[in-house]
Amino acid sequence: MEASSGKIESKKGSNLIAVLVVLAAVTVVLFFILSQKQRFTPVVAGNKAPDFTLPDLKGNPVSLNGFKGKVVFLNFWATWCKPCEEEMPSMQLLYNALKSQNQPFEIVAVSIDSEGPEVVQKFIERYNITFTVLHDRKGRIKDTYKTTGVPETFIIDQGGIIAEKVWGPRDWRTRDSVKTITDLLENGPTPPESYRN
Repeated sequence: MEASSGKIESKKGSNLIAVLVVLAAVTVVLFFILSQKQRFTPVVAGNKAPDFTLPDLKGNPVSLNGFKGKVVFLNFWATWCKPCEEEMPSMQLLYNALKSQNQPFEIVAVSIDSEGPEVVQKFIERYNITFTVLHDRKGRIKDTYKTTGVPETFIIDQGGIIAEKVWGPRDWRTRDSVKTITDLLENGPTPPESYRN
């Protein structure tokens, strides 16, 4: 009788270990699936803009959250990108126009150049760029925002929510191009579900 009760106890122990192994395996698989989903979920209008800190061209750290309360024009670009080069002058004109009106607006241009900051600095000087330029040399923030190319722009409202995502270059001098920006400056943020991709 003692031998058979020992077998039963041993069987219960084996079953418990098997259940724990299965639970651990399921947990690992679920964790992997959720992390992959997060990795591939696009960053679109209505989402909270992921915060980040990057160096400016002098090496000073700048955080996106530091611009909260302003409409932020977050632009990913590179010096080797011809459409970026064509877009930059209209970005500077937009920046000048809104700054002259004392609007709570900021352009944050994130260079994804893998070369040193001096390459980016030469470009900035050539085009007389005066807005904030940051350097994402390792592409970490580009990956966080899941950009598919350059230029790519995110218009972020005063509360840190993405109001519009723009693929490719735009002429930022036209009324249609800046509609989201002017709406936010005039009326403040709207419910995230009404934002457009």
